Amino acid sequence: MTESNTPLGLMTQRGPTVLWNDSATFTELTTAISWGAVGATCNPVIALAAIRADLPRWTQRIKELAEEMPEATESQIGWKVVEEVSLDAARLLEPAFEKYNGYNGRLSMQTDPRLARSAKALADQAEYFSRLAKNIIVKIPATRTGVEAIEDATYRGVNINVTVSFTVAQAVASGEAIERGLKRREAEGLDVSTMGPVVTIMVGRLDDWLKERYAKDGLVFDPGYLEWAGVAAVKKAHEEFKKRGLRSRVLVAAYRNALQWTELVGGDLVLSPPFAWQKRFQASGHDPEPRIDLPVDPKIIEALNTMPEFRKAYDVDGMTPAEFDDFGATRKTLRQFLGADEELDQIVRDILIPA
Repeated sequence: MTESNTPLGLMTQRGPTVLWNDSATFTELTTAISWGAVGATCNPVIALAAIRADLPRWTQRIKELAEEMPEATESQIGWKVVEEVSLDAARLLEPAFEKYNGYNGRLSMQTDPRLARSAKALADQAEYFSRLAKNIIVKIPATRTGVEAIEDATYRGVNINVTVSFTVAQAVASGEAIERGLKRREAEGLDVSTMGPVVTIMVGRLDDWLKERYAKDGLVFDPGYLEWAGVAAVKKAHEEFKKRGLRSRVLVAAYRNALQWTELVGGDLVLSPPFAWQKRFQASGHDPEPRIDLPVDPKIIEALNTMPEFRKAYDVDGMTPAEFDDFGATRKTLRQFLGADEELDQIVRDILIPA
């Protein structure tokens, strides 16, 4: 079987659905590109994995950065390494960037989660990251403050990848914030022709949160239905984006099952599985048919709707932006990203001040 006839290759050839790689690790990204990937993502957890995957190289670089930046904090040195990891990956995507005129071919850099309380700080860092390379797209979380920053950064010309997003309400609010930013640019005669914003739904992390609530609340409906929750949210968000004429695309990330691939093929959206899941999909022999517009079984939706947390995730008006920060998956994910920042600080500390 040639690469063009692999499951992922067939998916990208038959319709508008594109593949991105949920990793910035060199070997994983180069292989994913050979399978048709035209974008990649990075976040504090992913950057930490990339650094650990090539620790001798980055140990030496951290020592060099400490000499070059004698007054820098551990965090400043660590984030400089994250920049360099991201730029390495961005160079691999330049051919796709040129081919798609900026709509694809971008490497996602994530704003520092420690800035999450300030919309201006998020937008300022997003603008700085966007200038590091021509094909950078910047992640800002779908929090109350983040939605404000998303509009501001878009207006400044930053391509946005909305992150820490799990629900239809978060996706729509973020998509509309991007749209407002694009329209403000257009009203001033500023170019938007090469902008390719995306709005992530972290399907597996939504499923994880609902499974936690299912157990805590002592529910007894078929637990297999929980595997469909993230899929249902993506299908609903994709439908809403089309209905509202939003120009950003839905991006699917944080995979936990194969339904999050097979059920989402066919739309103008981005599928960004971790590399391990891509390998499983490639080995599956599955013939990917368009299923994005096929509804989830109403019986499954009816059962899931008995959970208040699912209704928050699935209903377009399930939450207001003021409530985004308190959604369980949001809190858990922000804490994980903050924890990865702390781990990166520790790596720098252990190199500069060995025990």
